[in-house]
Amino acid sequence: MKKHFTKACLLFAILISSAAHAADVGVSVQFGQPGFYGSFNMGDFQQPRLIYREPRIIQQVTVVQPPMYLIVPPGHANNWSKHCRRYNACSRPVYFVQESWYNNEVVPRYRHHDRKDRHQKKHHGRGNGHGHDRDD
Repeated sequence: MKKHFTKACLLFAILISSAAHAADVGVSVQFGQPGFYGSFNMGDFQQPRLIYREPRIIQQVTVVQPPMYLIVPPGHANNWSKHCRRYNACSRPVYFVQESWYNNEVVPRYRHHDRKDRHQKKHHGRGNGHGHDRDD
């Protein structure tokens, strides 16, 4: 009986640790949040501070594509040939944006814009009590 109890406790511990590990895997950081890595559209942002002046390209192609602006974890830009597949960017010119520029310029602006959108939805959204959203 004691043997079965010990096995059950061990199995329970494994299941709990697996569930905790699975919960960590589902965490994602979206554009506009610190810690975001990936490409972004420059839009109306000022020219970002770059890690390298010239774009990096790993595979030469006959069809020239526009450059991508990427924010990558430390070390990815230095060893780009190893990491470019993850970003689907081996055959594109890539400018690596300094993470400090992103955190100081993009994140605050995005947060301000996001707060403004939520405020407008809250005060100007459907169901404001004026009857304009009903089909009579």
